[in-house]
Amino acid sequence: MIPKGYRSDMRVPVYVFASEKLLEKMTTDRTLIQGVNVATLPGVQKHVAVLPDAHEGYGFPIGGVAAMDATEGVISPGGVGYDINCGVRLMVTNLTEKDVRPKIVELINTIFRNVPAGLGSRRRDFVVSMSDLDRVALEGARYVIERYGLGWPEDFKHIEEEGRYPKYKTGDIPDPDPSVVSREAKSRGLDQIGTLGSGNHFLEVQKVDKIFDREAAKKMGIYEEGQITILIHCGSRGYGHQICSDYLRVMERAVHKYNLRLPDRELACTPASSPEATMYLKAFGCAVNFAFANRQAISHWVRQSFEEVFKRPAEEMEMKIVYDVCHNIVKLEKHKIDGSTRDVFVHRKGATRSFPGNTPYYSDMIPADYRDLGQPVFVPGSMGTASWVLLGQPGSLELTFGSSVHGAGRQMSRAGAKRQYRGELVVRALESRGIYVKGDTMDTIVEEVPEAYKNPDDVVEVAHAVGISTKVARLVPIGVVKG
Repeated sequence: MIPKGYRSDMRVPVYVFASEKLLEKMTTDRTLIQGVNVATLPGVQKHVAVLPDAHEGYGFPIGGVAAMDATEGVISPGGVGYDINCGVRLMVTNLTEKDVRPKIVELINTIFRNVPAGLGSRRRDFVVSMSDLDRVALEGARYVIERYGLGWPEDFKHIEEEGRYPKYKTGDIPDPDPSVVSREAKSRGLDQIGTLGSGNHFLEVQKVDKIFDREAAKKMGIYEEGQITILIHCGSRGYGHQICSDYLRVMERAVHKYNLRLPDRELACTPASSPEATMYLKAFGCAVNFAFANRQAISHWVRQSFEEVFKRPAEEMEMKIVYDVCHNIVKLEKHKIDGSTRDVFVHRKGATRSFPGNTPYYSDMIPADYRDLGQPVFVPGSMGTASWVLLGQPGSLELTFGSSVHGAGRQMSRAGAKRQYRGELVVRALESRGIYVKGDTMDTIVEEVPEAYKNPDDVVEVAHAVGISTKVARLVPIGVVKG
């Protein structure tokens, strides 16, 4: 813990959840300094949480959680990030490694053809009108299912917020409003629904390596080692990025208006009740729904790719959605602070909601299938490392405002990775381990080399040990599509 008295401007302490190894890495960049900076913001409650996958970000550390009082606190776009509702979706199948391994090259190449990836990737076969884009911003995944048939009618039941934010309303949170989204943001989003993008975004065909909690796994549709799953990691693309950029500028100008003294200009914010914060939250909601629609469209074309390769209907392969979780998000929620329940804006930047089962209010926001179990939490790996399925636990409510880890977290810059590794050698090394990788460019593959990230197993061990989420299953890649 970094105590409140560590710096005179801190309002609350900073809780750091890490092993010695992970903590040592945090001290090599500004992760802990950024956590302290967040602890100075007006209205911040209880403590700031720095999770074991944390690393330096824009303003807030990536892997940071902070709750701001709904009336006296602030809203900060830096506490969400540029890729609003970047998140992860897990799908299961009834196929096994024995079924898929012989066709993995064909399958990954087919998915790569059907799901555009890379910087500025766009679809030529699916471009919505401006009015339809606004409907997507209001209705999310449910609109692309109902309007375009991109999915199964029941898919939305296993998406956070049922794929249409805000499904579960606490207090007076503004609804999405496309009228406050800039034309530039809309122009960037018109042909990006159903695209992966670049950077650390990916789509993996995986096999179940080990099951730790068989009861929980079974409820999620994970039955045996060797079973094939699909993990999709992406967000709101240029649409969300532009919204963040637009409102960061708005809030940077407004900081002086509200006489806010900030230790870092990247923490630009305004009071939660201000017009600027209200407009940001309206635009933010549009990006949240865009991202849900994006992952939904990708799932549809993944199902089509499997059908094309295996010559069977996706229904016959039982290609169901386990869950879809956000990890760049701000939500108005109720949490117990100093003995009383308060409405707070929980900023989760690189952090996944981790609500427990059988807990009134919190379990109500989990799909009905999981309410007695707890919320699925997904921790994506990095091409050559494992991904994890975890389960939300009661300890998260006390320690991290109902949050858990979101990934491995970078430990090497992209420039550093490019200096140290060569694309052809990275691909060859992965293939020697039975992992076929298809990327938009060799540069992206090098930048996202597994060694550029912390070991997700180390991150998960900490989350499991402190009780914010517990192990359900470990998944390993056999085929990867990189942006």
